[in-house]
Amino acid sequence: MVNITRASDLTVIGANGGGWVAAVGTTAPNSPLTQPLAPWEPLGAVSDDGLVYGFDEDSQTFTPWGLTSPFRTTITQSIRTFQLTLWETARVSVQSLMYRIDAADLAPDSGTGLTSFAETASPQPDRRAFWFVVLDGDNARGFYLPQGEISDRSDVTFKQDEMSGYEITITAYPDEAGNTVYHTDKLPTTPAYTGS
Repeated sequence: MVNITRASDLTVIGANGGGWVAAVGTTAPNSPLTQPLAPWEPLGAVSDDGLVYGFDEDSQTFTPWGLTSPFRTTITQSIRTFQLTLWETARVSVQSLMYRIDAADLAPDSGTGLTSFAETASPQPDRRAFWFVVLDGDNARGFYLPQGEISDRSDVTFKQDEMSGYEITITAYPDEAGNTVYHTDKLPTTPAYTGS
């Protein structure tokens, strides 16, 4: 009889988590268990849909003459994305991201208390560094994007029985080392397999 190996402590549920943003070039926090400090700015409350870590890959297969199965495959595209809905739409760091505006330009007028800005018809690239943390008890996963940019924005609904939020997708771009996402995890050690 085959004995199936299972260990519930090696599973991870996204029980809690958060996100932060900073300028490109900002160093990643040392641990997903350490509170990020300035210049990192929090993205605030995230919807209960949590964080979706996306993999978009394409490949090209090569099948030699005389065979019906490929004998080689090469990856032609490998994109990493992070999708989440930001609920604190009045937070300056969130507005800055959504509208591609420097946070300093969102300071309210000292006389009126009003914030005014315009959306351009010709948006420029707006790359930033991102830090995401997923927490589950003592387990934690950290994702550092040295260069990321919002590549998709959903419509925003203002309705009496619905929370307004900015549903965004962030695409990770490679840094000087050619890496898109850096992982820092605090996970339990997988025990050595003994065959039982």
